[in-house]
Amino acid sequence: LFGTIVWILVASTGVPLPVLQGWVMFVAVTAWFLSIVFLSVFLFGYANRIALNWNQADFIFHGATFVFYFGAFLLQAATTSLHHFPRKFNSTAQERILTGHEYNISIAASVCIF
Repeated sequence: LFGTIVWILVASTGVPLPVLQGWVMFVAVTAWFLSIVFLSVFLFGYANRIALNWNQADFIFHGATFVFYFGAFLLQAATTSLHHFPRKFNSTAQERILTGHEYNISIAASVCIF
């Protein structure tokens, strides 16, 4: 659920730093997709047919998801913290990296990731 919310929030901003927020989107979409696959395996009873230590698989999945989401949180928070800097450093226009509305959305995305 929170991965879907992060996905929507990051996609609704202007994405001023595509490298950083691209990784956040990749983590959110990949974790969402793998969660749906993991849930489907259990809902449709494939877990009984596949000889696997499901406790260990669950631990590894959630551990890896934690590591990736924590990294995504740091990158999203870093993007949010750059809000006061101008978009073009050599320009006379004072356009910000994130507008006020995008700044609020970026804060919400950072909170949902964490």
